[in-house]
Amino acid sequence: LDLSNCSLHSVPPGLAEATAAIVLDLTENPLTALPSGSFLGFIHLQSLAVPLALECPGGNDAWQDVTEDSSSRLCQGQRNPCNTSVELAWPCPENSVCAPDGPGLIQCLCDDPFHGYKCLREGTFPMLLFGGILGTATVSLSLLLWGTQRRKAKTP
Repeated sequence: LDLSNCSLHSVPPGLAEATAAIVLDLTENPLTALPSGSFLGFIHLQSLAVPLALECPGGNDAWQDVTEDSSSRLCQGQRNPCNTSVELAWPCPENSVCAPDGPGLIQCLCDDPFHGYKCLREGTFPMLLFGGILGTATVSLSLLLWGTQRRKAKTP
């Protein structure tokens, strides 16, 4: 994805849809900062060129090789932050595993069969019970309102 020399003053909002990008060039743009969530989901990104004034997203530790030339910084080989010997600042909760979510970013995914807040619920979501209660409540309320409000409806 070549966004070089596009007169970008900030990261375009549509960039979030390009998570499948492998190579991204942002050089020759008057960018002043890269917000921390700009590359959320960019797990396939292997080469990123940014203006020299900017750091690589996630820091130099998020990339295998960072090189500089006269006008740009090239970040290559995105590292998996889950496979480091350094202890994570916010480790994943019990019953979950760490997964990369972009340069220097992680996400915690629940192990099967756990789900819910902090992966504390075991089993599957009770869809039949939830649907039954929701359907019964909706039908009951509809019948109640129909019965109490039909006399107020005008007939032609």
